[in-house]
Parts: sequence; C-alpha cells; structure tokens
Amino acid sequence: MSNRKFLSGVALSTLMAAAVFAPAQAQVTTSSIRGEVVDVTGAPISGATVVVSDPSTGYRRSVTAGPSGEFVVRNLSVGGNYSVVAASDGYQGEQIDGISVSLGETANLSFDLEETDQVQDVIVVTASSMAVADLAVGPNASFGLDTLTSVPAINRNITDVLRIDPRIYIDESGQNSVQCGGKNSRFNSLTVDGVRLNDNFGLNSNGYPTERIPFSYDAIQEVAVELAPFDVEYGGFSACNINAVTKSGTNELHGGLFVDYTSNDLRSDSLEGDSITTGDYDEYRYGINVGGPIIEDKLFFFAAYEKLEGSNLFDRGTIGSGAVNEVALSQSDLDRILAIARDVYQYDPGTVPQSVANEDEKLLVKLDWNISERHRAALTYTYNDGFNTTESDGDLDEFELSNHLYERGAELNSYVGSLYSDWTDTFSTEFRVGYSELDARVASLGGNDFGEMRIETPDVDVYIGGDDSRQSNKLKYDTFNLALKGFYAAGDHSLTFGFEREALDVFNLFIQHTETEIRFDGIDNFENGFADAIYYNNSPTLDPAQAAAEFSYAVNTFYFQDEYDLQNGIVLTAGLRYDRYETDDKPVVNPDFLADYGFGNDANLDGVDLLQPRLAFTWDVDDSLDLRGGIGMYSGGNPNVWYSNNFSNNNVLQFGQRGRDFGLTDGSLSLLDPSVAYSQCEDGVPSGPGYCVPTVLVEAVQGGTGSNFEINYLDPDFELPYEWKVSLGATKYLDLPEFGGEYTLTADLLYTVTKDSAVWLRGDLVQDGTTTFRGVTYPSFDSVREASFVLTNSDADAKSWLMSLGLSKDYDNGFDWSLGYAYSDAEDVHPMTSSVAFSNYVNRAFVDPQTPVAATSDYNTKHRFTGVANYERAFFGDNLTKFAAFGQVSSGRPYSITYGGADCTINVFGFTPFLDFADQCLAGDDRNSEEGSWWGKVDVKVTQEFDGFGDHQAEAFIVIDNFTNLLNDEWGILREPDFPPTVPLGSRAESRVGDASRYEIRIGLNYQF
Repeated sequence: MSNRKFLSGVALSTLMAAAVFAPAQAQVTTSSIRGEVVDVTGAPISGATVVVSDPSTGYRRSVTAGPSGEFVVRNLSVGGNYSVVAASDGYQGEQIDGISVSLGETANLSFDLEETDQVQDVIVVTASSMAVADLAVGPNASFGLDTLTSVPAINRNITDVLRIDPRIYIDESGQNSVQCGGKNSRFNSLTVDGVRLNDNFGLNSNGYPTERIPFSYDAIQEVAVELAPFDVEYGGFSACNINAVTKSGTNELHGGLFVDYTSNDLRSDSLEGDSITTGDYDEYRYGINVGGPIIEDKLFFFAAYEKLEGSNLFDRGTIGSGAVNEVALSQSDLDRILAIARDVYQYDPGTVPQSVANEDEKLLVKLDWNISERHRAALTYTYNDGFNTTESDGDLDEFELSNHLYERGAELNSYVGSLYSDWTDTFSTEFRVGYSELDARVASLGGNDFGEMRIETPDVDVYIGGDDSRQSNKLKYDTFNLALKGFYAAGDHSLTFGFEREALDVFNLFIQHTETEIRFDGIDNFENGFADAIYYNNSPTLDPAQAAAEFSYAVNTFYFQDEYDLQNGIVLTAGLRYDRYETDDKPVVNPDFLADYGFGNDANLDGVDLLQPRLAFTWDVDDSLDLRGGIGMYSGGNPNVWYSNNFSNNNVLQFGQRGRDFGLTDGSLSLLDPSVAYSQCEDGVPSGPGYCVPTVLVEAVQGGTGSNFEINYLDPDFELPYEWKVSLGATKYLDLPEFGGEYTLTADLLYTVTKDSAVWLRGDLVQDGTTTFRGVTYPSFDSVREASFVLTNSDADAKSWLMSLGLSKDYDNGFDWSLGYAYSDAEDVHPMTSSVAFSNYVNRAFVDPQTPVAATSDYNTKHRFTGVANYERAFFGDNLTKFAAFGQVSSGRPYSITYGGADCTINVFGFTPFLDFADQCLAGDDRNSEEGSWWGKVDVKVTQEFDGFGDHQAEAFIVIDNFTNLLNDEWGILREPDFPPTVPLGSRAESRVGDASRYEIRIGLNYQF
C-alpha cells in the first residue's frame, strides 16, 4: 500500500472499509505498522533503524529493517497518534506524524530515503489523523471515535453505529438485534478487548449477555464488524464478528460527563392520523469517564460509569383505548375478565400496562502498563447490572395484564488481562486470560404464587397470572478464556500461530408450568371453572432445582497462518484453524428411550471437531485501486441453550402432566368444584386453581409418570455446522477535480454456503402416507417410539449472496457524506428462532416438517440503502455547531402464507399434538416467498459547543430518532409480520411496530475536560 493511499485519509471510516456450536475465541485487539525502507531507486536499505513512538503515552519501539528493507511493529494500541521515523547512515531521515491505526489494522508505509553526506534534520510529513480501516481481508466496516461521537446514537449502543453499514440490519422491533447479511443474530460473536462478551448461552436476540450493551458507550475506542475475515485468528461465528476495543489512559488527565433526558412528552402522540396514548414516564441517562496517568509514561488508568433510569413502553390496548395497537378485545369483555379473576379466583391480575420503570448500571475500569520498550500489559474489568420489563405473549391476537409481564435482568462481571511482548525485531507474542460470570434472573411482576391462565376469546387470548415459562427459570454461567499467540516475520513471510481455550460452565433451570398453565375456551368457562387444558411440570421431588441442566465443556483451538508478500503489490494469506470439543458431562439416560431407540439419549459434544482452511489475497494494483478476496470455512454461533435442552428434558429429571388424563378438561368437572383436591399451595393463599395444583397431577409427577412431554436428545452423529464463504472486493480512489476532488468507492461480493445446519426434528415419527389438502400433498406421520425431539444436522445446503456498494466524500468546508447499498439473497434451512425444541420445530412454515429445505431466510433484507451526512461550522466564535443525519430505507421482512389452526393440525396432518394448532402448514409456495412493507426513516443530531472552564469543552445536544415521523405522522412507520412470520390465508399480514414508528427526542449535555 502506498503512502498516497495512507495519507489520503478517505477510507470509508463512516461507512464500510475495504476490505455452530463453536464459541468465539479471543479475536484481534491490537494494530500494527509495517513497511519498507528503500532508497530513491527502490533498492532496500538493510539495517535501517525504524522508531515508532506515541508521545501521549511515552510508548517507544525501535526495530531494524531486514535484508529487504522490511520492518514490522506489532501489538500497538488501537488509535494513538503515532510517529514513525526511518533513518540510516548516509541517508536523509524521514518521519511521518499523526498516524492513527484502527482495530486489527496493519498500516503499510514506504520510506524512500535520499543519500546524503551531511547531517540534516529529518524530513517530517504529517499524515491524516483519520484511521485507515484496513482490517483482515474480507467485507468489513470499522468505526472510530469520530463516528461514535457524531452519529445520532439515540440508544448509546454500538448498534446505532453498525447500522451505517448497509449489510447490517438492526431489528428495531425488538432488542435491536444485529442481523448480518440476512443471518440469525444468534450466529454472531461479540468480543471486547479480545475476549468474548456476547450471549454465551443464546437467549438474547441482541447478542449481549445482558439486557443492553454491557459497557458504557463512552468507553469504546473503536468497533469493527467483519462478515468474512480470512484470518485464522477469527472464529466462533458464522454470521459476523463484532469486535470492540476500549479506551486507555494517557499522560494527560482527560474525561467527560454527560446527561440526557426524554419523556412521554417528547414522543409522538399520533400515528397515521390516530391519536395514541402512552403512560407517563421520565427517562434519564447519565455518566462519567476519566483517564490519566498513574505513573507518567508507564502506568495509566481509564474508567467509565453509566446509569439508566428509564421505562419500558407497551403499545397494546382494547378497542377504542387509543393505544398504538388496539387488539380485537372490547373493554367490557376485559372488565368482565378482571372481575371474575378478583371475585371468583381471588386474584388481582393487575392493570393494562403502558409504561413500567427499568434500570441499567455499568462500569468499566482499565489499566495499561508500559512495562518496557518490548513489553506492554493491560487489564480490563467490566460490570453491568440491568433489567427490562418484558412481554411474554405480545402478538396482536394476545393481551397481557401487568402481572403477566416479567422482569428480565442479569448481572455480569468480566475480567481480561493481556500481555504483549516483542521478544526480537521479528518475533512477538500475545498472552491473554479472561474470566466472566453471568447471573441472569427472571421474575413475573405479580410473583409466582398464581399460575398462568389463558382466556380464549373469539379473536384474542387474554393472559393473567405468572407467565408459564418464568415459573422456574434461572441461568448462571462462567466462562474462562486463554489465548497464546505468536507472530514471526521471516523476510517476505509473516507467520501467525496460536492456541486458545474457552471453557464454559452452565447452570440452567427452565421448567414450564411448575405453578400450572390453565386454558379456558371463552369467558363463560373461565367464570365457571371449566378448563380446556391444564399443564403441570416438575421434578419428582417437587423441587424444580433438581431438574436443572448442569454441564460444562471446553473448546481447544489451534491455528497457523502464513502471509506471503510477493513484492509486486500482491499479498497471499493461507492458514488452517482447528476447533475441538472436550467434555465429561452427559445427559441422564432414560431407560424407556434406550429400549425404544437402541441407544441412549446421552450423546454429548466430546470429540466433535472441525478443520477450517482459509485462503485470501490483497492486490495493490496501483495508487488508486485495491483488490481483495478469499475463501474460507467458518463455524460457530449456535446457542448453547439448544444443547442445554438435552440435559433437562429427558423425562427422568422432570415430568409433565396434562389435566385431560384425569378428566379435568372434558367439561364434566369444574375446577371450582369442592371435590377437586389441591396441593402445592403457597402459604396464606386460597386453595384452588391458579394458587394451587390439582393433587392428581402432583401425585403423578411424584410417581415419575408424564404425558405429552418430549425427550430432547443430541444426534450421536452430530457434526459441527459450518459455512463456506467466498468474497471478492475492490476499493477505488477516484480523483475527480471537476466534481470536487477525491471520492472513495468500494464494492464487495460475498457468497456463502451453509452445510450441516443445526435443526430440531421429531425423533419418533415415521411417514405412513400422504394427505392432499387444497391441491397440496403433505406427508402424514405416526409416532412409533418414545416421543422425542432430536438436535441434528440437515442435509440441505443454504446459499446466500450479498453484494454491497459504498461511496464517500470529505470536503474542506466541514461537510462529509457517505452512501451505501446492499442486496441480500440469503437462505436458511431452519430459522431456529427459539430456545425451546418444540417452539423451534413449529415456528416455521413447511410442507414436510421432518425435511427442512433451504428457503429465504427469516432475517433476509433484500434491499437496503443507507446514508450519513455531517456538517460543522463555527457560527459563534470558535465554538462549532454540528449537524449529523443518518438515513435508511429497507425492503420488507419475508413471511409465508400458511394454513393455520385446525386446517393445519387436523385437516392436513390429522390430530397431532406436536403441532398444537399452530399456523405453519405452507400453502403451496416456498417458505418466506412473500415480502413485507418497505421502511425508511431519518435520524438527526444537532450539537452546539460552548466554552467550559479553562480549556474544557461543553456541548448541548438534541437527538431525534425517526425525525421522519416528527415531520409527518404517516412517515417512518414500521410494519412487520407477527412472530413467527407465518400468516394464515386471509389473515392480516403485518402489524404496526409502535416503538420503532414513533419519533423520540432526547436532549442532553456533554462536558469534556
């Protein structure tokens, strides 16, 4: 790479750069500077001295150029303000200042020294301070401090930045999950300072272990997202790798304070001409960060603290209530349900939820130590504790009272220590150890004294009591990471080799219905106590904790890579990565399963392995054109929650019982009849349904019998799912004086083939015929063994195309912009949307539920356009006024047309309880053949600087999310298919997503010192 490209500073720093069980190992956390020292004829100057220094930290590293004039300095901190000096006897020295290196980047420099017989000052060249986002080969994007601080980051979350890349879709209808190139967000990996800090268990769609980003937004130095990094150091994902590094202290004490605020008065009060109501709330965020020296030039600290005191909003209400989404339920019917609950069942189900308070608190502390010129160490501690109040049954054909909501939270503690050593000019190492512990919690707002009741009205199911899935639910896990990497430069070859280990120890308690779930067909039956269904699950000891899944495993990874510089602008990279599992833990064997299947349900991951080859190239064609490409295999991201099901759902540790087996749901006996005996009552509560469990169900579970409860097991021949990725890309620097100067154009093409996809199937079914319904032929099945779900591999291959374009331009007048477009045609074999085997099995459309086929992914966004514009000008003295805007336009989410309810469960397949009247029988076309509504919006941020004390700087800012909707209440409206995206014939295809459709205004202050 020539200095012209480096100094041009027009890499896409604000858009995108040139460029399944395996857990993510430690990823790249540092940067490098490499290059060559030659004379004016191009002949190498062997033995030249090259010095890299950063005056802000006192860092200094001196190396000697090799026989070809080559040099490399590794293990550099991200960011920085580096100076590089090249000198040799008999030559005029040269110095380049202002070099800021990006995460995982290797900045390439070339020094052309002139001969001289006099002692002269070093020639100084000033580089652009903009980072060069030259990451691992492959489609990627890198975002530094300029972008992090300028974008309209309404959520103070890295997702506010990642969405700038058109290949990355942020699902604003839920937890802001990151969907890369049409892939399930659970297949991503997030690493912070080199150690995985993503959702190791797989419950959260946002990819974090916690409810929100687990570290303060002000702690981030840089974040990168990479869809196919052809470097063996990257692993443990098959969608994308999100890699962040945190800030460090310097010799100068610096920091900042912030506070911002929003409320119901700063949200839209109408949508599409309809007035809407929101519960009263105020939301505050505030924080402080500070960094500086402990020992000048040697030891530094940085700390960042942030607190949220906020609210969760709920957008459903009865007909005529003025809610964002009015469900098909009259207020009179709701009032009657409430009265029956209080008068007949002596239970208060709460109110219609509008807004409920939440909190989040986070702290990050980092120490950096320049031990010597050749050794550097860092230690990072991260703490986060926060919660959301969450819906359990949130579709528009469901309605929850407030006590059915639940608090969902987690406490995280994470520790990362790293040692970077340059043993010689050509050999460096990196040693890292990390440990994290997560303690997650869920709790129904109304407590667990009263079980879940579902009252089925003609159009809407109404829920009261404690959510059935939260009645016995607890998760804790610990993760230990170890990484040892080596780097060796041998002339034109740069070798990378390493060993990494990650060990995971899990405790997961998840038993549904331990307080019962009772369903009533209609309000009259609810009033009279005639149940349509009753579910009860528990351990035979009646202690749910005895049925928890407890297991551990470790993944060992070895890799080797050779990067070969052909000295003609072409660099070839080839490597191998090998992952292997080890564990001694196995599920408990069920003797009935063993007798029926001929093998035990105790298969585990021990010995499962995968060899992943990688091959890539970069080619500096000339000063204005770079080409890049590669092919490689990747694996990882499949949630451990799927594996966990095999340890708890085995009909040995827990059993499920149904009221139908005891005459409790056939309409002959009311649950309120005095002849029905109850037990398992909490102290001080009435004896009866909801507060207690029918004694016949309790005794059956104690006796170790169950019905309609499927054993979960791992296929003994299970293979690690993997994905081949092939990429080709280019960056073109366009010098167009007639159109204002230099532009940067990027283009990337990524093709992937997913093999051995993980799927849940029934293990007990065999096909016994076919059924033709409305012109479509469906297979029919019979259960011939103990009922089960098997986690296995699919034989079908899912193929995906992803094409992206980007164009950016900086001006001297304070204005810059970037545009991006991505086309995605992504397939999956199975969307795998849930943490539960049954839900995974039915939450999709199919003709044959036992033969998953590749089809358009649930997460595919076919077309996406993005744009960023920034402008700043000093209208008031030297204080800048800054304007920033982000805009996006995306095509709609895919969905399927299906036959639902009785048509699917009875008319197509005959009554089969494993389908449970879900809406998933595909009505002839391919799965996800329909496309929803397009969505577009613009977010803006306005910042005004003003003088602080001394040389401090203060800012007042306003951020408007969905500014489009503020301009017109019919703009910026997001509509999406309900979950799962299976729409029965003749039904409403999409719902309006209230939170994402409404504008939100935040005002705040920021003080920098």
